[in-house]
Amino acid sequence: MSTNTDTSTRDRILAATAEVLSRSGSKLSLSEVAMEAGLSRPTLYRWFASKEELLSAVTEHERTLFSTGISNVTAGLRGAEKLDAALQFIVTYQQSYSGVRVVDVEPEISLEQLSKAMPPMRESLQRLLPGPNGAVKAAAAVRVAISHYIVRSDDADQFLAQLRHAVGITSALATDPT
Repeated sequence: MSTNTDTSTRDRILAATAEVLSRSGSKLSLSEVAMEAGLSRPTLYRWFASKEELLSAVTEHERTLFSTGISNVTAGLRGAEKLDAALQFIVTYQQSYSGVRVVDVEPEISLEQLSKAMPPMRESLQRLLPGPNGAVKAAAAVRVAISHYIVRSDDADQFLAQLRHAVGITSALATDPT
């Protein structure tokens, strides 16, 4: 098997999992994932030995998409403008979820994955927050974001305002590139 085929099959399985999750109102069915991906169930198990492993891979894939997105929206920016672009991306990213999310279907697995995701998210945001309270501000912002992920809110403006408050920037400061 070539690497391209490996990546393509893995991506197909992850996309199928996301699709099944978006339709599912209860437990994730691996048979349904295999059917959605156009694979046999044994082939799915060659890639992911358990539902937990598959959901972990979906979570990791989401983390990669998130990190890439943050990097893309902050490229070339500096200071408060860069920080605000990252905060706006967090809101947009979380608001873009449609349908059922892993936290809605498998909360125990999701909470375990979130606890693993928090330190790298905090470190990533902390790099944008110079000063002695950068770590505290980054931790507060991550907890606000996690809270909005777990208990979804459709008010993007309030979400952004809470993130800005957590890191100590005002809307005026965020839009002023100086």
